[in-house]
Amino acid sequence: MTDPTNERKIEHIRAIEQDPLTDRQGHWFDRIRLMHRALPELAFDEVDPSVEFLGKRLSFPLLISSMTGGDHELVRRINMNLALAAEQCQVAMAVGSQRVMFTHPEARASFELRQFAPTTVLIGNVGGVQLNYGFDLQRCQEAVDCVGADALYFHLNPLQEAVQPEGDTNFSNLAQQMGAVAAGLSVPVMLKEVGSGLSPADIELGLRQGIRHFDIAGTGGTSWSRIEHHRRHDGSDIGLRFQDWGLPTPLALQQAEPYLDRATLIASGGLRDGIDMAKSVILGASLCGMAAPLLQPAMESAEAVVDAIERLRREFVTAMFLLGTPDVAALFRNRTLIVQER
Repeated sequence: MTDPTNERKIEHIRAIEQDPLTDRQGHWFDRIRLMHRALPELAFDEVDPSVEFLGKRLSFPLLISSMTGGDHELVRRINMNLALAAEQCQVAMAVGSQRVMFTHPEARASFELRQFAPTTVLIGNVGGVQLNYGFDLQRCQEAVDCVGADALYFHLNPLQEAVQPEGDTNFSNLAQQMGAVAAGLSVPVMLKEVGSGLSPADIELGLRQGIRHFDIAGTGGTSWSRIEHHRRHDGSDIGLRFQDWGLPTPLALQQAEPYLDRATLIASGGLRDGIDMAKSVILGASLCGMAAPLLQPAMESAEAVVDAIERLRREFVTAMFLLGTPDVAALFRNRTLIVQER
């Protein structure tokens, strides 16, 4: 008997492949203009883009954002290629939702990635709403142990669940439950949206529960509402109605700025190049997540993913050089580097 959670993973990938408009291409970062320096007063080779995250040194602040997982050869190949590339390039990687490994044990292999990435940052992933559907601290710890993760995402996707034909929509009293898991888990808990943005109120709730890491994951990139539209067969267009719902990533970062003395932010949602990464760091992000630009390379080979990552690194370093910033600390929250916002 096929497992619906497992089959859904493949349906998601096929929807992204077949409908280019699932990537909304909001280009919200294009509204931000940066201060070019004709005299940067440093050599290109002196630029140091490395950062520390979760106690590990990364070559530059890139996170391969959550994509997939499940019992399918394509899914296993994607995750293996991503993990091999993450290790070679020394960037962070987050896995897709691990719920499937509890309903389909054969899916565990797609998440057992520490063998391919022995030293870099790996992040596990569980749907926060699943705490209202039988998940507990023990299962969350099992998800962490399976990946060999340095942290665990609780992904928050109320729009996707509301649009999904079989969605789990009981989001009541989740903050307190996530806080209880955070207090007992062996690694930090991180809150993540999936493309509609975290609001200041969401960050406040997390902070009250002792959670300190937040992935903004705003609009502008992949629309899970539109993806779920392709899985509906009832004639409803609700997934299209809400395909651009939420907070654009730059706006969500700006709204989260008052919490930076207590919170670590990750920018994801609509980032497409190293320039977007530089703008995100200026707006307060410690790490920059991308998924869509790396999915197709991951279907090909680890080498193709490495090539894509190295292009991003070159773009990020070039932006730093042209801004006259020798290291990421000189970039972080440096609003003087922004000359115009539209």
